[in-house]
Amino acid sequence: MMKLCNKFAAEFFGTAVLVLGGCGTALFGHVGFLGVSLAFGLTIVAAAYGIGHISGAHLNPAVSLGVFVNGRMSAKEMLWYWCAQVLGAIAAAAILFGIAKSAGMQIGTFAANGYGEFFGQADLAAGYLQTNVWGAFAVEAVLTFVFLMVILGVTDSKHANGAFGGLAIGLTLTLIHLISIPLTNTSVNPARSISQALFSENALALPQLWLFIVAPMVGAALAGLCYKCIACDGNCKK
Repeated sequence: MMKLCNKFAAEFFGTAVLVLGGCGTALFGHVGFLGVSLAFGLTIVAAAYGIGHISGAHLNPAVSLGVFVNGRMSAKEMLWYWCAQVLGAIAAAAILFGIAKSAGMQIGTFAANGYGEFFGQADLAAGYLQTNVWGAFAVEAVLTFVFLMVILGVTDSKHANGAFGGLAIGLTLTLIHLISIPLTNTSVNPARSISQALFSENALALPQLWLFIVAPMVGAALAGLCYKCIACDGNCKK
């Protein structure tokens, strides 16, 4: 069995790479919503096959919560994962911030998440929409729920085909970004949201951050419970 320190290192590194790959593409890539969606999905695929055997490649506090609620990890291990994920995301965001400054770029929104007035006129012209707080909460909770249901399904040791699990998870994350980038800039990951909000110059990034922590956690917890129910074959523990 892998030691907790190995898992911590893997989650720190993997989450940092996720933020570098996904948010870095959003900041520097000029590839549009499709390109950013693919960047997040491809990063997850790479992480799943690269460090999945060490930590499971959660890279996301919501994923760890869903796995915990489903009974696949302890509370202690989940808390260590959370620490590694948030610290890894912040480290990556700091690197992106330094690169942006070195290139003379305006920091602006810094790929942070938001809703409603968070998106100004320039953002609206680029294809973003101004949903309200309830719409944003629903988007983040529902899509995180979907994400966790796929993750829990493809990693279920009783039924899953592990060889293609990473690909299924990455493609699901790509789809989620295609749906929700125009609405919330897509979180479904509190660590990713925290890291970008800390460096964003958008005045609403930090005040709206709570939603991108709470909504994914709610969706993940519900998925953990729901998967436990629907995957029960009659021999499940009460």
